[in-house]
Amino acid sequence: MNQVESVELSCKTEYTLLALLELTGHYNEGEPLQIRQIAKQQNIPDRYLEQLLATLKRGNIVRSQRGAKGGYLLAREPWTITLLDVINCLDGATAIAYGSKTRAITEASAIVQETWEEVRDRTNEILQDYTLQDLWEKLNNRRQLNIMYYI
Repeated sequence: MNQVESVELSCKTEYTLLALLELTGHYNEGEPLQIRQIAKQQNIPDRYLEQLLATLKRGNIVRSQRGAKGGYLLAREPWTITLLDVINCLDGATAIAYGSKTRAITEASAIVQETWEEVRDRTNEILQDYTLQDLWEKLNNRRQLNIMYYI
């Protein structure tokens, strides 16, 4: 059986998730991270990261702290922030949109549109099931395996 070879992940989404993973890793410390720290660790352009964090701040995913030791922190616990929250914050509630822009005018086109709606719904369910904490735990598990491999 053939499978879909790729599902595109936008650069914006990837950079956002990398930045959020960095913040998740420092969540328990309670200390904010500066843009340049996050950018350096995750190899994200500073200016672009600044824009992404501003969007996440408006969406109540991150918060900023002013001052000499200021920077960004997660606005909520990482286990309460889902990937769907992040995608919706970045691109709006219609980010995972499939289907035709036209109305179904035949039975066949109605079936196609209904199928794409089901794909959208299942995609949303999967994104709702994963949190930043889940991604962080996967990252830590992979790091542990790599350490064991090198020993």
